[in-house]
Amino acid sequence: MPPGNVIIAQSGGPSPVINNTLRAIINSCRSDPQNFGKIYGAWHGIEGVLKEELLDITAQDSKEIELLRNTPAAGSIGTCRYKITERSENDLNRITEVFIAHNIGYFFYIGGNDSQHTALKIGKKCKETGLEVVTVGVPKTIDNDLGDAGFELIDHTPGYGSVARYWCCYTQNLNEENRGSSPVDPVMVVQAMGRRTGFIPAAARLADPQREMPLQIYLAESGLSFPELAENVKNCLGLHGRCMVIVSEGMSSGTGGSQKDSFGHIQYGSAKTNIQQAVVNYLNDSGIKARGQVPGTDQRHAMVYASETDLLEAYRVGEKAAEIALEGQNGWMASLIREAGPYYNIRYDKVALEKMALSERVFPGKWISGNRYDVTDEYIEYALPLIGSEWVRIPLENGRQRFTRFKPVFAEKKLNKYIPENY
Repeated sequence: MPPGNVIIAQSGGPSPVINNTLRAIINSCRSDPQNFGKIYGAWHGIEGVLKEELLDITAQDSKEIELLRNTPAAGSIGTCRYKITERSENDLNRITEVFIAHNIGYFFYIGGNDSQHTALKIGKKCKETGLEVVTVGVPKTIDNDLGDAGFELIDHTPGYGSVARYWCCYTQNLNEENRGSSPVDPVMVVQAMGRRTGFIPAAARLADPQREMPLQIYLAESGLSFPELAENVKNCLGLHGRCMVIVSEGMSSGTGGSQKDSFGHIQYGSAKTNIQQAVVNYLNDSGIKARGQVPGTDQRHAMVYASETDLLEAYRVGEKAAEIALEGQNGWMASLIREAGPYYNIRYDKVALEKMALSERVFPGKWISGNRYDVTDEYIEYALPLIGSEWVRIPLENGRQRFTRFKPVFAEKKLNKYIPENY
């Protein structure tokens, strides 16, 4: 039999290291032409499969593929937030038709909990129809909310180490700003990404593990009210004359009202769900002078803050995914397991997609400090190895960052035009 062709797709929010996972899968497949045929990138995730928009990666220059290592976000092949629901029978049938039309033998889906659920549904559909397509999930999410409470199925997700490094560095710079401008702006309130989990705002503590800064961190899981927050800030001002407040975008304001994406997740960056502004307004109304800001999507695409550890792990987990596919092991996700011992060490393994689909890990209660506006040393010990200790090297041309730019070479369409049923 001829080797099966490959489709690689991405879904959900990007990260600084997602393309290094993509690069690993591409390189692994290219190095084994006896088993892996042509390699396609689904243009904008599963939507690209449904529309039969398959970027021909086999036709791309090797230099562009290697540049994926330091290319952030998802611009190389695109991402999406399209949801395949339990009732999306037409979409699932269309996916199998595309697989058959293009002789697909392997499907890799890089993403978080919803993406793993999609991969699971596609794998089951292929099995039901007798289609021999190996479906492999590949983890990615800056939120670190994919997995189990005990960190046994997966220790952390590629992408989290880099956003944690971002918040470590950002908080250091914020501290310098607040030190200098505190007579005018004594309280700075900053909103961090993270949906309903507090892993991202918690990373601000990595900037100050000895707790020398007047820093307060309010996770989505903290459960503190605005009056309690205001009292904490007032006490901090009494001690230090200034205060930095990091709030999770998932912290409840108690006011209700929100916008949601296609997966039903609250869009926390929207105008209707801006917790930072709500906190600033409350503090000012309480007589506490405060101002705030909301870092944007640079949290998840600022390549200069990428963690070298994160880049390495993103690549290795992609290699593991290709290994799983080569063994014909359908319905698995590549995973990272932390080995016990005094030194940080990761083992690459696999876990059943059924266990990962729609999983949502919250920040452990044991890692929230007793005062509810800080994290414990145990969290610091967990997260510190993930942010690395060196600056990432980004290739420059004429002073500008050099990112991957694939040629717009697509597979010839063989099927009729299709409109995804949830449009």
